Amino acid sequence: MRTLCSSTLIGEALVILFAALVAMQLSDVPHGSLWAVSGVAMALCVLLCGMLGRRGGVALGWALQAGLIASGLVVPAMYGLGVVFAGLWWCSVHYGRRIDAIKAARAQAVTQAG
Repeated sequence: MRTLCSSTLIGEALVILFAALVAMQLSDVPHGSLWAVSGVAMALCVLLCGMLGRRGGVALGWALQAGLIASGLVVPAMYGLGVVFAGLWWCSVHYGRRIDAIKAARAQAVTQAG
């Protein structure tokens, strides 16, 4: 699960970077505020990659997805991108857990057979 979720979060950090560049040109939000919020969001994406194995890591990921969708208030295209990344996040969590369960079952089978 961690690999899939981390990949989604790193991609999301890049999208936030590019969205901030677009927002600088298209919105009236002061550049300092824009980069402060975007920088914190990008840092959270990267830090959350390390927190995925801990309790609450996935929930924080969902909160980050909600924040990305809400950023559509500044750059309207982010509504769509936020929904896409929320879907990717769901897929990463759902299928990542399935993959982890399959790996654990195979490891247990190897241990019992050997």
